[in-house]
Amino acid sequence: MPDGTLPRPGDITNRTLRSAEDLVAAGLLPEAAREAAARVAERYSISVTQSVRALIDPTDPADPIARQYIPNPAELVTGPQELADPIADEPFSPVKGVVHRYPDRALLKPLLACPVYCRFCFRREVVGPDGGLLTEAELDAALDWFARTPQVREAILTGGDPLMLSPRRLGHILARLSAMPHIEIIRLHSRVPVADPARVSPALLRVLETEKALFLCVHANHAREFAEPARAALARLARAGIPLLGQSVLLRGVNDSAEALEALFRAMLRCRVKPYYLHQLDRAPGTARFEVPIEEGRALLRQLRGRLTGLAWPTYVLDVPGGRGKAPLGPDFAAPEEGGGWRVEPPLGDAPHRHGPPDGPAPEPGRPAPPAPQ
Repeated sequence: MPDGTLPRPGDITNRTLRSAEDLVAAGLLPEAAREAAARVAERYSISVTQSVRALIDPTDPADPIARQYIPNPAELVTGPQELADPIADEPFSPVKGVVHRYPDRALLKPLLACPVYCRFCFRREVVGPDGGLLTEAELDAALDWFARTPQVREAILTGGDPLMLSPRRLGHILARLSAMPHIEIIRLHSRVPVADPARVSPALLRVLETEKALFLCVHANHAREFAEPARAALARLARAGIPLLGQSVLLRGVNDSAEALEALFRAMLRCRVKPYYLHQLDRAPGTARFEVPIEEGRALLRQLRGRLTGLAWPTYVLDVPGGRGKAPLGPDFAAPEEGGGWRVEPPLGDAPHRHGPPDGPAPEPGRPAPPAPQ
């Protein structure tokens, strides 16, 4: 099983893989699939870092890491419910690089480059190696918008991946935001700690020091992504005092079992990463092979309630198309009853509990769960 060990210096593929030819040379794609992958790459970018390559088992055709990054011809088939901009960034962009959907927070997208390109990305139509880097004038205009919008209390740096910026440029952005009295929280969303952990350098850690509350939300979808290099990078961030959150996407063939989700959330907690969001797939073009139905997602989480600490429990959400916000999807354990009171399904035990009104009769005792195996 791959353990995240990087290739030896001098390896011909000791660099980020950015084409079908690179993937074939690295042993991650069969020669017979080269042409189809090249056609996909004409529309959607490829990038597989050496850290990610080291996690992939090329002998496993169902490898959950490879599935996230290796192109598939199904990506060129757009379903009737798939949208180029599924969460509607564009209609809520007052100036280039800013998305303002919620009253008290806004996104800042200083670039559109990532260390890796996920095959299910909801911004796949715009991200890529060209970078989409805001010019100095565009960045100043975006930061000026934050400065003159006092109702915004939280600035969320995303993209692209903000940790792909140079420490100097990222430091400039954080300093500008930190100087705004109304900005109380700065949040960064990144794949870098698991996909390119060497970027978590002393220079980066220095620029993340700020008097404002700064959170780093790490995107990971499988427990194997937390190999030793990622664990070390996350430890450096934790030692620097940066609160770490985790976000994941529920993906067919990657984490669509209770066992896979449990392993993922436990791996996050071991690295001091608090699971924050589990996203229902955003229906971007060519992503249908990854979708897990909502009812199945709810059932998976229901299985985990009670067997996982509450610290490991994320909020399962759908980003409602049209820019209408993130809606929690459950699962639900309580339902109202006629005449008052609630019917509550306990995570431990098999008998529902009727939680009546305060002046009602005493509840009947339910059957407790059997003791956990020793």
